[in-house]
Amino acid sequence: MSFFSNFQSDKCPGTISGNPLNGMCEKVCIQAQKIFDACIKQIQIENYTLTLTDAVPANPTYPLTFISARSTSSTGNITSINIERLPDKPSCARVQATISIPVEVLYTDANGVEGVAQSEISVSEDVLLYVPAPSIMPYKATSEVSAVCAEGRFTDGTFSVNACITVILKIAIDVEILVPSYGYCAIPPAQDYSQEVCAGFFELPLYPQGRTCSKQ
Repeated sequence: MSFFSNFQSDKCPGTISGNPLNGMCEKVCIQAQKIFDACIKQIQIENYTLTLTDAVPANPTYPLTFISARSTSSTGNITSINIERLPDKPSCARVQATISIPVEVLYTDANGVEGVAQSEISVSEDVLLYVPAPSIMPYKATSEVSAVCAEGRFTDGTFSVNACITVILKIAIDVEILVPSYGYCAIPPAQDYSQEVCAGFFELPLYPQGRTCSKQ
């Protein structure tokens, strides 16, 4: 069982039916990341050079044949960040940053041996975001990323690829926030996965069913 597999309880997450105040029992303080603003950028990059590191197995025989490449983490590494508040829009700021996306590259070498290496794709952001007023607890910029490369060619020890990139840039603070609560969740018992190869067979009757022959 799980929250969403016919587990019947009003102490589980899901859609609300009826009065949403029914069952609300307390105000609780939870630790969470409050997102003050966020934006998403999806771009296609052509002829991006991937420099390979940490090849496994080591020292592949060149030339290499590209198979695929994709991001290995949903968290981007933010560097060279600059946040400039706008005089005419005090609540907004120009946010400039470089976001690096770690990627794993699959290939075969000249001997047909499959290999894997690490690389990264860096993209520049120059956007407007809401930035909260100064406080004791500082805000921070975070990013969520995804990258996939379906095409690439080997050139001088590197791969030149076409990549599809998604970057979500956020302004956030870790806070203690007060929220209404229905109490603790009811945790359903686990349901072990089974292919149920005997399903259908065990459901057959033990002996053939039907009327027996009768004398005419």
